[in-house]
Amino acid sequence: MSAPDVLNLPRLPRDAEGPVFAEPWQAQAFALTLKLHEGGAFTWTEWADALSAELRRDPEDDGSRYYEHWVAALEGLVTGRKLAATDELISRKAAWKNAYLHTPHGRPVEL
Repeated sequence: MSAPDVLNLPRLPRDAEGPVFAEPWQAQAFALTLKLHEGGAFTWTEWADALSAELRRDPEDDGSRYYEHWVAALEGLVTGRKLAATDELISRKAAWKNAYLHTPHGRPVEL
């Protein structure tokens, strides 16, 4: 899927200027991607290829899962380049889920 195809995802949140973030985690995933790219972890072409591959795996996505694909592409690059091990990501996700489930509503989630 190329950049113009993103415009054809009807459930991708957007405003008059284009796509926007519906949730804070989406903005954080976007920022982390930019930071890793700026740090030389991968080129923008490599990033675009990874994201496109993830989007192609789910041709039925109408844009509502776009940032889930974003995160999957980022995780693939991070583990593929050995910036983090798969088991580290799994452990970190489990820790965040546990913290989230045990944090009272309205309180910040902390590890």
